[in-house]
Amino acid sequence: MKVHIDSERCHGHGRCYDLSPGLFAEDDEGYGQVLGDGSVSQGNEPAARRAMANCPERAIDLDGVAR
Repeated sequence: MKVHIDSERCHGHGRCYDLSPGLFAEDDEGYGQVLGDGSVSQGNEPAARRAMANCPERAIDLDGVAR
């Protein structure tokens, strides 16, 4: 599974990196960014789903996961 942030939709609320700091970080302007290549290990899947569910702009997508 891979996680992606749509930079067009992200407004920089920071919920992704607050809720799932192992998967996301804050860029220089306060917007979320995916760490590494976006691969999500099986142990981090709940954190990725939590971030996706809590993004107000629905800017986070997980490959193979329907909303």
